[in-house]
Amino acid sequence: MAIVAKKEQEYKIKAIGELKEMFGALSNGNPADFIFTDYRGLTVEQITALRRQLKGKEAGFKVVKNNFARIAFQQLKTPDVSGYLTGPTAVAIASRDSSEVAKILLDFTKEAPVLKVKGGLVGNTVYTGAQVEAFSKLPGRLELISMLMSVMNGPARNLAAALNDIPSRLVRTVKAIADKKSE
Repeated sequence: MAIVAKKEQEYKIKAIGELKEMFGALSNGNPADFIFTDYRGLTVEQITALRRQLKGKEAGFKVVKNNFARIAFQQLKTPDVSGYLTGPTAVAIASRDSSEVAKILLDFTKEAPVLKVKGGLVGNTVYTGAQVEAFSKLPGRLELISMLMSVMNGPARNLAAALNDIPSRLVRTVKAIADKKSE
């Protein structure tokens, strides 16, 4: 249970506002997805390397104060994620493909086992750490689009092959008749 101060302190209001702005700014107008981690034990170099990997997927990794983050999430009217805002917490903010971000985080836990995935908020669904791990094993957005395009392209490809086959059979038949007559 959070302690409610009698007097609102300006720097706290500013910090919460910055968190809300960051959570909203990285989402580019679309709802962002959040994966909560326990970063205790990571070195600065490891956190920097993780941030660099996440930046390649247009994601951020921010160490947050739990109380400020809890208030920011409440003000953004998201489902309750306060259960994941305990202990040292860093939030991975995925503005595009959260599956790819989850894959990066879980691959990084193989290099640095001290990083623990607590849970996540994907869309309006709260996931546990195990559910985030299962989510990371699903194909990403781009993979799904390419699979769909391949399935959609299949009938057109088959139709083109069938339509091309008719004239080529006719040409082969005419050539065979011409060869037979020339003998």
